Amino acid sequence: MDTKLIEELARKLARSLPPGMQALQADLEKNFRVVLAGGLARMNLVTREEFDVQQRVLERSREKLKALEARIAELESRTPQAH
Repeated sequence: MDTKLIEELARKLARSLPPGMQALQADLEKNFRVVLAGGLARMNLVTREEFDVQQRVLERSREKLKALEARIAELESRTPQAH
């Protein structure tokens, strides 16, 4: 998970606090960071790079499946049908 993104979200959450809570900003920002990191980790997310790799694998698999289906259809059309 991108730690820069988590830190930026934690900073934004801490800055959005009412003025009376600003004194606790550093502690709350740290707590926000921990909560965000834990929550995102439990989501079992993948990186963009991992997603892109799997998408390319899926596209190649689809292309192979389409070619195999066409080949099967061609072979079936050559084979006399037994009724």
